[in-house]
Order: sequence, then structure tokens, then C-alpha cells
Amino acid sequence: MRNFTITILLALSSTTAFSQIVGLNNVEIKQLKVNLTKNENLRKEYDAFEQSTANFLSDQPNAIDTIRTEGLLKGNPKKIKTATALADIYKMYATALLYRLNSDKKYLNKSIEFLSAWAKINQPNGDPIDDTNLERAVEAYDLIKQEIPNQEKELIIDWLRNTANAEINSKRMKPGRTTAINNWNAHRLKIVGLIGYAINDQKLISWTIDHLKKHIEINLYPDGTSFDFKERDAMHYHIYDLEPMLKLAIAIDRAKGEDFYHYQSTTGSSIQKSVEWMIPYVKGEKQHEEYVNTKVKFDRDRAKNGEAGFAAGSFFKPSMALPVFKYSSYFDPAQQSLLTLMEYKPNWQNTVDRMKGLK
Repeated sequence: MRNFTITILLALSSTTAFSQIVGLNNVEIKQLKVNLTKNENLRKEYDAFEQSTANFLSDQPNAIDTIRTEGLLKGNPKKIKTATALADIYKMYATALLYRLNSDKKYLNKSIEFLSAWAKINQPNGDPIDDTNLERAVEAYDLIKQEIPNQEKELIIDWLRNTANAEINSKRMKPGRTTAINNWNAHRLKIVGLIGYAINDQKLISWTIDHLKKHIEINLYPDGTSFDFKERDAMHYHIYDLEPMLKLAIAIDRAKGEDFYHYQSTTGSSIQKSVEWMIPYVKGEKQHEEYVNTKVKFDRDRAKNGEAGFAAGSFFKPSMALPVFKYSSYFDPAQQSLLTLMEYKPNWQNTVDRMKGLK
């Protein structure tokens, strides 16, 4: 009996270690394949995805040592260089996903090549607005981690873990700093949590869940507004705060953890309330002029730089809320009906997302 129990425990441990929370799991991949045989339009979308991804096979990695997007205006050379390099992140994700669907190892090898190149070169600096760009890299690893050779796998895991630890130990996390409680922290929690689930690091997962509870209490208010909305006077930043929290909440739910969409803090705030607070604005029953009373100089700098959507007084557009309601509908399917108000269009990526429970 003891040996049988040990065998079961080892099996469960193995399942936990290799289960896919961030990316599609084996059951979801299988169902997606079935759907491709039944839906002609979906098959056409897949064929287009396969054709575009095949072009990446001749590409070489363009990894950079430091991602630089945060605080930089459009047109800044560092931001342009980063944007060019970040094209790699989608390439590693697309090749990983295509491998899972067609089992052609040239796509597996290309994804590993891109992941390994970034793991060797990229140095995390603890800036969550920069590191949030690595989300698809984490998903790419999660999709193919069972088939990555040990040497490359250890290299990639070290990179991802170092990225998470750089966020946890960042000076930007220090008490008293706005970046410890605003949207920066939401993106910090998302990237640390997704990495934790992808590499099965329970320490990272526990840290994330503990700090997510604190973030919901400090960042969100019982009336549905948020610290970011108050500080920036912009729905744009309310959305930018909620989107990473929702993605993280979905990952926790997929891991059979606590329901953080409906979770209420000691103050009565919740992700649910902050999502539902937006509904009258999405329906056009209320309007909001963005950035009129922002307290952040960078918002005014972007407006002066002519960047679209940042001019003080420009009206909030419901389509901006699409990411929030796309993910919130995972927890509340009734909100799917709101997507038509936000220029939602079915496409290949939305179909893949729906396989993880998204509507």
C-alpha cells in the first residue's frame, strides 16, 4: 500500500510539474485540432497562421540585453530598437504553438532557438512595464517545456526565474513608491505569477497570490474605481491595471486556485467591481474625457509628442476596453454580449484564447 501511495504522489507531482497553465494543455490542443477539422473558416485562419509562421524559420534571433519601453516617448531610438527585438517574442510563441498543432520538429527547434538566445542575452532589470512584454515568451516555454533538451531548459528556466526575482527585489517595489501600488505592480504580479506556474516554482506562486490580495486592497476601491484612474484621470490606465490582474486570475483559476475575480478585499474592493464599473462607459451611458486632471507629467509629454489617444479631453472609446471584457468573460460569460460594442472580431488568436476558457 505504501509503495502504491508513493507512486500516486509521484504521478501527481509529475502532473503538477509539467501541467500547462499559461499555455494550452494537451486536452485543449487536442480539442483545437478537432475544431480545425470541423470549422472551415477556422481552418482558413489556421492555414494563414501556419503560412506566416513558416516564414520565421529563416529568421535569426534578435535578442537584446535590456528591454527599454517604459517612460520613453514614441520615436525614441531605444524604444524603436526594443520594438524591433520584441518581434522575437511572438515568433517563439507562434512556432511553439504551431509545433503543438502539427508536430513538425523544425518549429520546436526554432522556438527553442529563440528562447535560448534570449535566455543567454537578456538581463532583467526589475521593470515590470518592460518585462510585461515577455508574457508570450513564458507561454512559448510552457507550450513546449516537456520537449526542450535539459541543457537549454535549465538555461531558459534560470532566465525566467531571474526575471521574476528581479521584479520581486526591485527598488520599484519599496513601500512608499507609487510603482509599488499602481499598474506597475499589476504587471509585476502577472509576470511573476505566470513564470511561477510555467516553471512550477511554488515560492513564486505563493508570493504572487499573497501580493495580489494586497494589490486588490490597495489599488482597487469599493466603488469600482482604481488608484490608477484617480491618478491618471484616464480609463486607459484603469484598463491597463485590470488586464494583467485578469490574466493572472485566469492562470490561478486554471491551476485550481482561488477565484480572484470575485475575491473581495477587507475594504470591499474587487476585480469584479472594477470591471463592472466600466460597463456604463462601454454601453455609452456615460462618457469620460481622458487625462484632463492627470497628475503624471509623462501623460502630458506624450500629448505634446502627438501620440494618439493621449490628448487631454479626448473621449474614452469603448473599443479600448476590449482586453478587459475579453478576459473578464472567462469568469462572467454574460459579459460576452458586451464584446460586440467594442469592435470584437473573431480571429485565430481569439480562437486559441477561447480554448483556455475565454469566450
